[in-house]
Amino acid sequence: MNAPVVFIAADPRECAPWVEKWSSLEIVSSQSHWMRSGLWRGRPMIAIANGAGARRAYAAARQIPQPAQIWNIGFGGAADPALRAGDIVVADLVCANGDTFPCEQPRVVGPFRSGVVHTIETVAQTAREKRDHFRSGASVVEMEAAGVARAASEYHAPFFCVRAISDLAAEDFENNFSAALRPDGRFSAIRLIAGAMLNPPSRFGELIRLQKRTAAAAKNLGEFLAHCEF
Repeated sequence: MNAPVVFIAADPRECAPWVEKWSSLEIVSSQSHWMRSGLWRGRPMIAIANGAGARRAYAAARQIPQPAQIWNIGFGGAADPALRAGDIVVADLVCANGDTFPCEQPRVVGPFRSGVVHTIETVAQTAREKRDHFRSGASVVEMEAAGVARAASEYHAPFFCVRAISDLAAEDFENNFSAALRPDGRFSAIRLIAGAMLNPPSRFGELIRLQKRTAAAAKNLGEFLAHCEF
């Protein structure tokens, strides 16, 4: 069988609308939190979600020894004020801590934006943080792409990065998402709820709004990938 196309995300929700389109879908036992395999138009596919952070994303990508392509997919925070919730951004370049990784461009029919993605170590909580990244050239901020890019470079495999916007450049988060991030790379619902109780109308409203946006972003991401050639 041909080498698989591999998709790395932080959370299964980022993959689900895309993976649900595959045939011969199977649960794969692995060291990662979540892995699925299947076929898309006869091509073998693997999706892995292993929590937030470049280190965990790198470990996930290194589980597949001979990938045909490696894609980093998921949600992203807008650094560019022109981006809107649900927009699809295809990275030209991924940057992190002085390292830069060029990205392949997918063959696709459908609308998307292009830009530079900055991989950061914590959730961008404030508009000021996102503005600083925009001034240094970023369109999107996220936490995993550089780890996936490094694995792809070690494999000499084509690397793609596609992000769907979940929060806007001008927005601050009132909930402290970084404080809710557990060592395993997953967000603690208990910590988020406890934090939201400090200001229920505002903080729970923010969580509900973000849940709706990420659901829409994941759907858009799945539709975009379904129009790509692999």
